[in-house]
Amino acid sequence: MARLYHVPLSPACRKVRLSLAEKRIEVELVEEKYWEPSADFMRRNPAGKVPILKIDGRHLSESAAICEYIEEKHPTPPLMPRTPEERVEVRRLVNWFDDKFHNEVTSKLLYERVNKKITGQGYPDSTNVKAGAKAIKYHLDYMAWLLDQRRWLAGDAMTLADFAAAAHLSSLDYISDVDWNRSDVVKDWYAKIKSRPAFRGILADQVPGFPPPAHYADLDF
Repeated sequence: MARLYHVPLSPACRKVRLSLAEKRIEVELVEEKYWEPSADFMRRNPAGKVPILKIDGRHLSESAAICEYIEEKHPTPPLMPRTPEERVEVRRLVNWFDDKFHNEVTSKLLYERVNKKITGQGYPDSTNVKAGAKAIKYHLDYMAWLLDQRRWLAGDAMTLADFAAAAHLSSLDYISDVDWNRSDVVKDWYAKIKSRPAFRGILADQVPGFPPPAHYADLDF
């Protein structure tokens, strides 16, 4: 069985979890306190980051690389389209959420509100929280613009781009930091992806000291 070293609210870890679940690959989840790195953890990934996936006798790190490895080894059901033109758009959007969205929103909201407390780094920085709350509006509007033209974020089929976006938004939704009333099309997109069997494990997450809102696991939110 595969083993994933992860943190429940980490979008990078959630993206890998969604990919594994969509491919119906059985995996053992092991929570890893990356802020208290053990020697074994550093041997698994000298970068000191999660996720780390143990599969096929090796340890894989970096979520984008892990997801593409999973895709190449288990191409059905596909999470990457066939043509180079379609694939480059998926990769662009995965990077958009893992880089731009992460730096402008996730690190300003989730990290300030949750990670600082869990890792013992003090209290949230209100300036960062305000910046994240402002930036997420821009990103939701961009998603709405994409979805006005496409069935899914990168095209007519669900792809890894949708999982990358959903990984971040689900983590933020856990702490009630997503205004689902801002865009009906984005809310409908999230409702579709949230109702997939692959999402069940994500919706079952519980982080001690941070109970999720009532709507978090509600498919009819």
